[in-house]
Amino acid sequence: MYNDNDRDRRDPDRFLEEIEREEKSGIGKLKIFFGYAAGVGKTYAMLKAAHRARKAGIDVVVGYIEPHTRPETMRLLEGLEQLPVMRVQYKGLELKEFDLDQALERRPSLMLVDELAHSNAQGCRHLKRYQDIEELLRAGIDVYTTVNVQHLESLNDVVSSLTGVVVSERIPDKIFEMAEQVEVVDTEPDDLIGRLEAGKIYKKTQAQTALGNFFTKQNLIALREITFRQSADRLNHQGTVAGRGHSGAGEHILICLSGSPSNAKVIRTAARMAEAFHAGFTALLVENQDIKMMNEEGRRRLRGNIKLAEELGAKITTAYGDDTAMQIAEYAEASNVTKIVIGRSNHKRKRWFREKGLVDKLTKQAPGIDIHIIPDKQPVYKAKGRRYRQGLAFAGKDILISLLVLAAASAVGMLFYGSGFSEANIITVYILGVLGTSIWTGSRWYGAAASFLSVIVFNFLFTVPRFTLRAYDASYPVTFAIMLLASFVTSSLAIQVKRQAKQSAQKAYRTEVLLETSQKLQKAENAEEILEVSASQLYKLLDLPVIYYSVREDEELADPRICPAPEMDRYAGCMSEQEKAAARWVFKNGKHAGVTTNTLPGAKCLYLAVRGQGSVLAVMAVVMEDMPEPDSFEKNLMIGMLDECGLALEKESLRREKQEITMTARQEALRANLLRTISHDLRTPLTSIIGNSGILMENSSLLDEGKKKELYTGIYDDAMWLVNLVENLLSVTRIENGTMKIKMESELLEEIFHEALRHLDRRASEHVITQRLSDEFLMAKMDAGLIVQVIINLVNNAVKYTPQGSHIIVSAQTEEEWTVVSVEDDGPGVPKEAKEQLFNMFYTVGNGRGDSRRGMGLGLSLCKSIVAAHGGSIGVKDNSPHGAIFYFTLHSTEVNPYG
Repeated sequence: MYNDNDRDRRDPDRFLEEIEREEKSGIGKLKIFFGYAAGVGKTYAMLKAAHRARKAGIDVVVGYIEPHTRPETMRLLEGLEQLPVMRVQYKGLELKEFDLDQALERRPSLMLVDELAHSNAQGCRHLKRYQDIEELLRAGIDVYTTVNVQHLESLNDVVSSLTGVVVSERIPDKIFEMAEQVEVVDTEPDDLIGRLEAGKIYKKTQAQTALGNFFTKQNLIALREITFRQSADRLNHQGTVAGRGHSGAGEHILICLSGSPSNAKVIRTAARMAEAFHAGFTALLVENQDIKMMNEEGRRRLRGNIKLAEELGAKITTAYGDDTAMQIAEYAEASNVTKIVIGRSNHKRKRWFREKGLVDKLTKQAPGIDIHIIPDKQPVYKAKGRRYRQGLAFAGKDILISLLVLAAASAVGMLFYGSGFSEANIITVYILGVLGTSIWTGSRWYGAAASFLSVIVFNFLFTVPRFTLRAYDASYPVTFAIMLLASFVTSSLAIQVKRQAKQSAQKAYRTEVLLETSQKLQKAENAEEILEVSASQLYKLLDLPVIYYSVREDEELADPRICPAPEMDRYAGCMSEQEKAAARWVFKNGKHAGVTTNTLPGAKCLYLAVRGQGSVLAVMAVVMEDMPEPDSFEKNLMIGMLDECGLALEKESLRREKQEITMTARQEALRANLLRTISHDLRTPLTSIIGNSGILMENSSLLDEGKKKELYTGIYDDAMWLVNLVENLLSVTRIENGTMKIKMESELLEEIFHEALRHLDRRASEHVITQRLSDEFLMAKMDAGLIVQVIINLVNNAVKYTPQGSHIIVSAQTEEEWTVVSVEDDGPGVPKEAKEQLFNMFYTVGNGRGDSRRGMGLGLSLCKSIVAAHGGSIGVKDNSPHGAIFYFTLHSTEVNPYG
């Protein structure tokens, strides 16, 4: 036996890992007080546990307790904080419900919510109370709750067969399994019956009714046994999972979904088997003509069975084909299924022969798989008869096609008859006509009708006596029977081939959409394009408008967008504040919601979360006003497409993070290079300034005026170099950080040149500098201050690298929509090997120096960055006969004559 001493001796490292994992998960813990019937003391035990938790210093709040006529239970509410109930008006009645939003706002450490299986009133966010509790747990709030064994979904059939009572309020088994603790609250059946007779559970009249129906001693004993068995199975399952870490060795259970009333029992039985064997569980839906022609009642049951299978942990998959047994057998073989669970086959016995049942066909086609047959007391499923009546609806176009084909076959037959051809040839023509009718019309009934009419018309036109429905030859009845049988067989085969071709085309189209989605997502360049592609592909798949919400940088949903975009005004109601609130709930909780779900079912859209590894990356909403629910195959494709979208968004996020890391690394490298270069290159001018200043201070009286002027000039040149260096460093830093703000305006080039030439290096006076403009009113779009700095750097660069007396020309001219600014000199020029790297940061030419004799290689790099920010380009080329031409381009503008 496991006891507290064993718990204390657990591996401490593993214990710490469990604690850390729980803290990181941020998910609240669920404790269920589990009983076999009302009145065993579940609520009483829960309230006692709440008082103990409160004494231990835990923040405990009572969210909702069902009002009882049990004073000893209600007295336990004293001393506990209680939330006010939410009052909901429904059909003239005021109903009291658990207020989920108020509970989330209060956010205690522990919340008490009675009656886990309760169905909420219309107007609440969720249809079921267990969904409220799931949201509390996701918010990190621990929950105590109560439930009886008969409310577990997988046990519903067992309980109903034992007690004769079908329980309508049920919870998925996964809720029971996710509980951190399950405390069984037990009392003897005789004591429970005694309490019931004493009026301590229900009022006297209700108690007498209960004692005569559900609360018989036999029923209570059976329910108590099931309760203990369920608790033991849960402990056994937890021990198995903890010991092995995975499910059973290769067991895989398969069921086939249908609209049969007995299918729900099959699903529950298979779920219990999967739990007992720790096996995989798959529910297969075979799409065929029976599914498509199913009446509304059958469709409703089929949708309910699909949801039931999903709630019980089944993986839903779809196959296509009219031979259900063959599709099941093929899927079972491909998926390594070990057990197939099916219900009673509802094939009627024919008068002259018996059609093989599904079990017989499966046994023959899948002999190596165990087949479990679940008996059921439900009446034989008679949806097929209704289906055939539904198929009797005729369309005028198809009737016209059938008559025209019959007339054409008769005309050809008359031609053959007149030409002396045998009756066998004419019969072949009519069979061909039946084949055409089956292909070109939309129902099997046209082919069947064409078969009968062909026999009648053939008898009327071509048998003796002609133009009557009589036949003298004794062999004609055999001919008619063979003709009718051949027509029927041909029609049936044509319809089957047509249906299979349509199913294959539909499946191929959907698969093509999925593959196309993957290809387009790979080409998308940013998150907005990814969402746009995903929405358009969903629209292509479902033929329903899709609204999508991206996530902003502040972790909130952006404004909705719709695909196709022209539908924005038409579906404005689907983007109201109520609908946006539903999208925000999906984004916050990572669950699907809206129409066809149990959360916010009153919404106009089906809201789907686009999930990443640890968060919701976007929300998709399919507009489904007055539209049928997508089938299971479409749902699987939708989930697959959303998963693809989530992966693409995560890749885009990782790409952006990588870019940011790369940018940060570049900035760090820039800082390192700047510091390294500054530490080396600043030492020379600073040493020169200090030395010259020291000489002037100590020996001023001994120096003549010429020597003093030379020292002053040296100090000035070194100081100006430092000023220019600091300006370049600041500009480079602003550009690298993206903080430089460019104010683009139209400026006269003549004024820009004049301003730049006023701030040149002192040694510019040793050169002949001229300016040349193709038009005195030449204008370009620029940030004047930055372009002035570019021209200063280029002219100073020419001054520093050309001998005294060199000619430097600053010019500008227009070439199409561009203005080209040039700085040319007649100096020694730029080496060919240096031209490609001249504008790179920290690149220097000759003896480790850059664009000045004691430079850092920043000036030309800064020019390149400024020009690029203006949308232009910069370069260098040779001058003729010798020298270099530095040029850059700007967008041209024209003078406004009206100023």
